[in-house]
Amino acid sequence: MQKMYLVLQNGHVFEGRSFGADDRTDDVVGEIVFTTAMTGYLESLTDPSYFGQVLVQTFPLIGNYGVIPEDLESTKVHVKAYVVREVCDTPSNYRCKGKLDDFLKQQGVLGICGIDTRALTEIIREAGVMNVRITRRAPDAAYDAKKDETLQSYAVKGAVAATTCSAPSFHPGSDVPGRKRHLHVALYDFGTKENIVRSLGERGCDVTVVPAGTPADEILHPQNGESYDGVMLSNGPGDPAENRAVIEEVRKLLGKIPLFGICLGHQILALAAGAETEKLKYGHRGANQPVKDLETGRIYITSQNHGYAVRTSTLPRDARLRLINVNDGTVEGIAYPNLRAFSVQYHPEACAGPHDSRYLFDEFVRRMLDGKEEN
Repeated sequence: MQKMYLVLQNGHVFEGRSFGADDRTDDVVGEIVFTTAMTGYLESLTDPSYFGQVLVQTFPLIGNYGVIPEDLESTKVHVKAYVVREVCDTPSNYRCKGKLDDFLKQQGVLGICGIDTRALTEIIREAGVMNVRITRRAPDAAYDAKKDETLQSYAVKGAVAATTCSAPSFHPGSDVPGRKRHLHVALYDFGTKENIVRSLGERGCDVTVVPAGTPADEILHPQNGESYDGVMLSNGPGDPAENRAVIEEVRKLLGKIPLFGICLGHQILALAAGAETEKLKYGHRGANQPVKDLETGRIYITSQNHGYAVRTSTLPRDARLRLINVNDGTVEGIAYPNLRAFSVQYHPEACAGPHDSRYLFDEFVRRMLDGKEEN
């Protein structure tokens, strides 16, 4: 381990030690965000939604159950760097296949430990999301973070294009007693998590994961003759409004096939329907975010990872605000009764996280089965 310095965009400096790919000599510059989850660090590291970001864990001890390949949400680590208070070098879990330090080395991702992550989180919470430079060189008296052009100008760009798949892939679902055939779902990959595919498969859905740029016509009129029963819009990274071509294709699907959007998919669906999005001060990331159902009054504890939200005042007339965040009142769920669509800002596949909202996959299945003989 070597000394490392974490320099925030507003000039605050933290000193720590390197782990993971600590043989890197280049600086890491990215957007720094924090997650309040106590578990699920493997899922967070491999969640494509963190593309372009430096992730801070507020929980002080990370790595204690090592690396469990079955828990990964994609084939690679997507964070630019990883910041923790203390990294465990002696993991203990019956499924453990290695140490977090070695895993980050293999992935070429730098970690920095020995940081007062709660103090760091408090700064981000008060000042808002900002950029960070992680460097081996201690800032000297002449260095001014506010004049560091690279640090000040960094922005996450082209995130969906960088994380989507390059070609469609088919994933067969499980048989469901009493149902004559599998449902077939087209899953738009904006940076999808593996557990979304699993959650659909467990409910008797064959899933074809398609690239983000797939034209709507290929979904409505597949060349292979097989029709889709529904479309799912996945989670993903970056500014939703940046994906103009994708939004236009989703707009062509509205009202023609059942749609279910999660996280970035929720935002893209809202933009396609005519709403607007905005960047949050520091976003919602973690497995303990409270959400209120406005129809029933019930509170759900949810897993979330997003830095943007749909602006409530811009919702179109045919949209119904369904769920809100208890902490700040932001939009967490929208229903579009006339467009055969609904969406949520959080992650009902909840891996890692609470299972309160897995019923939403069942609701999507019911919508696809509605009016069919198999129902």
